[in-house]
Parts: sequence; C-alpha cells; structure tokens
Amino acid sequence: MPQFTRRTLLAAAAASVATRALQAEEAGPRVATLDWALLETLLAIGANVVAATELRQFRQVAVKPDVPAGVADLGLRGSPNFEALRFARPDLIFNSNFYAGADPLMSRIAPVETHAIYRPGESPYILAEQATLAIGERLQRPAARRMVEDLADRLDRYKHLLAKGDGRPVLPINLGDARHYRVFGSDSMFGEVLKRLGLANAWTGATSYSAVAPMGIETLASMPEAWIILVPPHPMDAFGALTESAFWKALPAVRENRVLTVGSINPYGALPAAGRFADFLAEGFSHVRNG
Repeated sequence: MPQFTRRTLLAAAAASVATRALQAEEAGPRVATLDWALLETLLAIGANVVAATELRQFRQVAVKPDVPAGVADLGLRGSPNFEALRFARPDLIFNSNFYAGADPLMSRIAPVETHAIYRPGESPYILAEQATLAIGERLQRPAARRMVEDLADRLDRYKHLLAKGDGRPVLPINLGDARHYRVFGSDSMFGEVLKRLGLANAWTGATSYSAVAPMGIETLASMPEAWIILVPPHPMDAFGALTESAFWKALPAVRENRVLTVGSINPYGALPAAGRFADFLAEGFSHVRNG
C-alpha cells in the first residue's frame, strides 16, 4: 500500500508539473513594457504580461483593460526599476519611442522590441493598428487581429448612429486647473476617432504631435457651437471651481446642455483607448437624443 501511494503521489506530481508547463506554454512568452499604450494593447489581446509601470495610476486613468494582480509594478515610466524588471524574468520587453533611453539597460535583461504609436505627422490610429497586428503576430495572439477588425466595425456602426445627430462639432478637453484645459486636436487618438465617427473636431488650431495643447479657459467662448466633451481624470478642485463659475455657466454649450462627461481614458492610449472613447460618445449622444 505505501508503495502504491508513493507511485500515485509521483504520478500526481508529474501530472501537476505537466499541467503547469502546458499552462505556461498556453500563456505565451512572459512580456513587460514601460509604455501604457502598449500595456493596454498587450492586456487586451491576452498577452502574458509580467511587469509594467505606474500600475496604480494606470488603473485609475486607463481603467480598462484590467491589470492582473500578479503583474509587477516597475515604478515610473521615465525611470523604471530595472532590478524589479529583472526579477520579473520577462522573455521579451516591448517599448516605445517615448522611453527609448531605457533600451540599453533593458536589453541586458531581455530582447527589446519597439513600437511607436505617436510620431510627428503620422496617424496614431493607424500606428496603433500596425503595432497591435505586429505584436499579435509576434506573440501568436489571434485576438489582436480580431480587436483591429472588431473596432473598425464598431466605429462604422457608430458613424451611422451619430449621423442622426445635430451635426455640431465636438471639442474633447481635459481640465488642467480651473483656468486651463488641454484640447485634443486632429493628431490625437481622440481626434482620429472623431474623424472615423464622422464628427468634426471643433478645435482647428495647432497641437503638438503629443496631441494636447494647454489653453486658457476663456477660449471656450470662441467655439459657441461645439459640444464640449470632458475627458477625466480632472483635478476635483479644478472641476468644482470651473463648473460653479459664472463664466462656465454663461457658455452656450452649458446653457443648452451640450456638455458630456465621459469616463476616464488614457489620452495617449492605443486601440483600447480609442474604442473606450467611441463607446462613451455613442452612449452619451444616444442618451441625449433619446432623453
């Protein structure tokens, strides 16, 4: 009996090892990243993410996709903890042009692959599509192509839905403080989504390729026809001070209930952020139209 028990235990242990090995194989390579746009892409396609940066803030700002509890936090995007990265034992590190300065040190830990989503004069949406497909192919994740195709279909459906609206331009902004805001121009991911939804961006001025320009709050008065889309996160004291001000209450958009506040979104995101923004717009405008 003891011998039988021992054989049984050995067989069970071997089966457990085989199961873990199969699970690890199914999970795919252990990957890490410093860039939030790449992080949300990796999470959305089901990659085996083991380390990333500023996870607490990512969960608050990007919100979705969910970050598994076991992902190691590497600290600040601009100055990551390389020792923590080493302990996470990644097989592959994905990085962007924003944090290329870390490549020499990271390459001592694991191979580094770079994907740029924000480059001067180029469409961040198209670059995000290209990065998603390339990463999906590299990690053998069919979900990457499905995400690209599903989002394109969803935007097309929303475009037909929103075509029934009032035709006014849309101004997506994020508050810096009670006197300043950041506006998302045509070269931002939000601006790209507006184009694909058939909506005009009320902001026609210049922005940098990083997509936002700090503006004085008084400039809102120069766009009286626009819908104002407030994209959190905002400093709560700034939001309260602005919305209680006489200036804000006098704006035509405020008086005519043409202000939508959406959920928090990563402003430098990839396709998941684009889809989240589009979902919020479709839901918000549908609610306004249907009461």
